[in-house]
This record gives sequence, C-alpha cells and structure tokens, in this order.
Amino acid sequence: MKEQIIVLATKNQGKKKEMAKLLEGYPVKIMTLEDFGPIPEIIEDGETFDDNAYKKASLTARYLGFPALSDDSGLVVKALGGRPGVHSARYAGENATDEENVKKLLNEMNGIEERDAFFECVISIAVPTGPALTYEGKCEGFITREPKGEGGFGYDPVFFYPEFNKTFAELSMDEKSEVSHRGRALGEIKKEIDKVLLWLEQNLPRQEKFECQR
Repeated sequence: MKEQIIVLATKNQGKKKEMAKLLEGYPVKIMTLEDFGPIPEIIEDGETFDDNAYKKASLTARYLGFPALSDDSGLVVKALGGRPGVHSARYAGENATDEENVKKLLNEMNGIEERDAFFECVISIAVPTGPALTYEGKCEGFITREPKGEGGFGYDPVFFYPEFNKTFAELSMDEKSEVSHRGRALGEIKKEIDKVLLWLEQNLPRQEKFECQR
C-alpha cells in the first residue's frame, strides 16, 4: 500500500506529533494546515461534537484535496443539561481563559449535589467527496468543588477521575493519554487503522486517463 497523506485540520504541532507517534510504522504521512497555504476559515457552529468534527474535516478535505482528520471535544455536565458541551472552550465568552470558564462552571454548580460529568471527543476522518469515518471516546468523572492540580488545561483542575482518585490536572501526561476521551478515540482509530487506510484508498477520487485524440 502506498503512503497515504492525512491532513490534521489544525496548526497544532503537538497534535501532529501525537498522531505521528500513534501511526508510527504505518504507511501514513501526517500533515497539518501549516504545510499548506491559507484556506477559508471554518466556523464550528454545529449543535453537537459530531457536527463540528465532520464540518471541519470535510471542508478541509475539500479545500486541500487530501483526506482530513478533525476532532471536537468538551465537557458535558448532567446537572447543567449537558452544558458547557460544544461551547466548552468559550463558555464564559468568545475569548475566555481557562480560568474564567472554570470559574463560571463552579459558580453554576454551586449548591448542586449531583456532580456527574464526562468529557467527550469525536474524531472525523473525511475524504474530499464528503464521506467520513467517525470515532468517539468518553471519560466519566465528577466536577469538584474547587480546582486541584497544576497540570493539564481547560477544565482539568475540576474534573475528578475516580479510578485514579485524582483530577485530570493531577495526572501525568501518560496517565491522562491512557484514559482521556481523546486518547480513547485515538485508540479506536489505531485498532482499526488497516481498515481506515483501505477505506481511504477505496473512497478517494481516482484520476482517469484519457488518450489524446488527433
């Protein structure tokens, strides 16, 4: 099987390293938006993680002509009716910091005893013609009453993971990668990577050859 290019719909080089390590030994070349010229901005305005992941992957694939991979993830809190959900990164406003988002979440959870929550990640792998594969990962836990831990980002300091008896912000990078929603979704891809590559080969547009008529 020839080497397959997959474009990550991001400029994040950390995600590129993560994906390259995950697929090491397979005939895959991982690229990001940094490897291409500018493309139109893609607004993530879907109502679900699936909507946003697919929109970004499919439009990136269409713009660049290569298979593209995108993910969308966030925190879902049962007592808040699923909020912050797809608005996790901008819960306290468009340019909100992690600290501001966490503060708003804890304020809304003040006095609430039911603190069940889960992180969810949806990954979409799309081809330029539109079809896509979808992978999902979840990690269940609880919302603490105050931040704890110095690591991680986002809501990690207030997301308690019972199996390790720590918040995500207290876990090492390896520990978090093993159990996180994103880690689990990526793990599902790795388990099926041979099928994924075959599917890409079958669904990519093929160049037709024409004989020159004189």
